[in-house]
Amino acid sequence: MSGSSGSSVSPASYRPRALPAAVMAPPTVRYGRMGGLPCALAGATMGTTWSARLALPAGVGEGAARRAVQCALDDVVAQMSHWEADSAITRYNRAAAGWQALPAQMLEVLDCGLAVARLTGGAYDPTLGALVQAWGFGPHQRGDGCALLSLRDRLPEGGFALGAARRAHEPPSAAAIDAARACCGWARVRRDGNHAWQDGGVLLDFSSIAKGYGVDCAARALQALGVDDFLLEVGGELRAQGLRPDGLPWRVAIEWPDGGGHVDYVALDRQAIATSGDYRRYFQYAGKRHSHTLDPRSGRPIDNGVASVTVLHESCMQADAWATALTVLGAEAGLRMANAQSLAALFVVRGEHGLEPRASQAFIASRAAQYARSA
Repeated sequence: MSGSSGSSVSPASYRPRALPAAVMAPPTVRYGRMGGLPCALAGATMGTTWSARLALPAGVGEGAARRAVQCALDDVVAQMSHWEADSAITRYNRAAAGWQALPAQMLEVLDCGLAVARLTGGAYDPTLGALVQAWGFGPHQRGDGCALLSLRDRLPEGGFALGAARRAHEPPSAAAIDAARACCGWARVRRDGNHAWQDGGVLLDFSSIAKGYGVDCAARALQALGVDDFLLEVGGELRAQGLRPDGLPWRVAIEWPDGGGHVDYVALDRQAIATSGDYRRYFQYAGKRHSHTLDPRSGRPIDNGVASVTVLHESCMQADAWATALTVLGAEAGLRMANAQSLAALFVVRGEHGLEPRASQAFIASRAAQYARSA
């Protein structure tokens, strides 16, 4: 696909097309088609949950597969969770100005984040930590004394659900936003070998990319065990390889924002999918919803009519980062960017007549190819 195309795809250009009934049918286990024993696993990580459906090859037990996934995710948390006091990212954020040695996995994620930031002109920024905290989505308390709700606070005792009954609080003042923005800026982070420059006060935040990277790491851990067929999910970000128990592709639904069914289905094989949106985590104040997705260029939550963006990619890390970046860019600029980068992206936009799907050229082509293979 040409990277020079700047045209966007109008809502009327994309109409979801149902996959054949055989693909949409509930899975029926047919052991002759599988490379192993069907297995379902689940666990906790990154303040959310993970799950996996897979076929265990001969000689690999359920416990080994569970440990492989959990250990891979635990390694990501140990390096990149700003909720952990001794993680590598926390140590970097607390460091004085100077070169800081970082582990290889964290550098891989940082390099990806910086690359997306460069391509989007700062619409994506992995140094957004100070703004995230100022708006009440970080692990610490704001200066006004308002207690912030971490991902852990969404669990039953507090009755909090992401994007639902969040305790209202005032947005930060313009002065607080300006002060936070002064601590941000992806261009302030330079790289040299296994080091990254800490410019003094820069707070890295990998919330929009670490889950996707964790999916990739867990997938590699399963592959190292010889697992060829799996669907792996961490907090809603997914990656699939091989086939499901009935020998058909793994299918994944793309939900309509705000509930009410699915906008489309996709079949995945050696592919990942990630979604970003304004409807999952937010707070209400003075009758206005403030999304957790911040625009680094303004220092404020997005307010561009984009309800969600879903990206398909070979790398879940890339899909995760790009879903956020395209959400911030908005429907028009985001579609132009998706087409220029040959990204398979599906936007759901709040229009005059309700939610409208808009797809990039690569998404339309991918969806058509899936239908042709399954017809």
